[in-house]
Amino acid sequence: MRGHISAHAVCTAIRDDIVSGALAPGSRLVEEILAARYGVSRVPVREALRTLQSEGFVTTRHHAGACVAEPTEQEAADLLDIRALLEPLGAARAAARRSPAHLKVLRGLVRLGRERARHGNPADLRQLDGWFHETLAQAVGSPSLTALLTQLRRKVEWMYTVEPPSRAGESWDEHGAVLDAVARGDAERARALMAAHVERSLPVHRLRRPAAPGVRDPKRPVNTARVRP
Repeated sequence: MRGHISAHAVCTAIRDDIVSGALAPGSRLVEEILAARYGVSRVPVREALRTLQSEGFVTTRHHAGACVAEPTEQEAADLLDIRALLEPLGAARAAARRSPAHLKVLRGLVRLGRERARHGNPADLRQLDGWFHETLAQAVGSPSLTALLTQLRRKVEWMYTVEPPSRAGESWDEHGAVLDAVARGDAERARALMAAHVERSLPVHRLRRPAAPGVRDPKRPVNTARVRP
């Protein structure tokens, strides 16, 4: 069964563990250990590591091989600058190219977000926020821009913790305003509203402190249900 699991699925699982911190910055990524961790052969692991290196999550060191990257504070700061440029562009493209299916999902997420902002918990709101932005990224009608936006959000999540906003209701009103502009096909309005939304979100981002090198326990049991063919 190991050979039937794709490198894409393994890549997703490794990336998730890097973003969550289960694989800490500086940790060595040994193919044999990772293959045992995720219940796969070394071939998809090797392919996954190449992909993750191209995305910036993995680096190669002399005499050490593949390791989880250790981004600098400057690299982390640059990510927020890039986000401030790309997400407004994505909203503008979505206004021009979104489908009725995208709008239906986005409206449902905004409705849930507003409801949970009134009497929900922060974990629910973070998840809904992620789904909103991911769906908006899917609506841009460009696989390359969608991939950039998705990768950018993963890297921001990896490098920053986001404090629960004290203005959750206002934040979801901003989501709703962006959605209204996207639904009307008003690209410039969608761009301006998303730029303002991103700017107002900056104060809740806190840079994660670099973790000490070393994997917590690469042989610990994991939920391999995430690794699917």
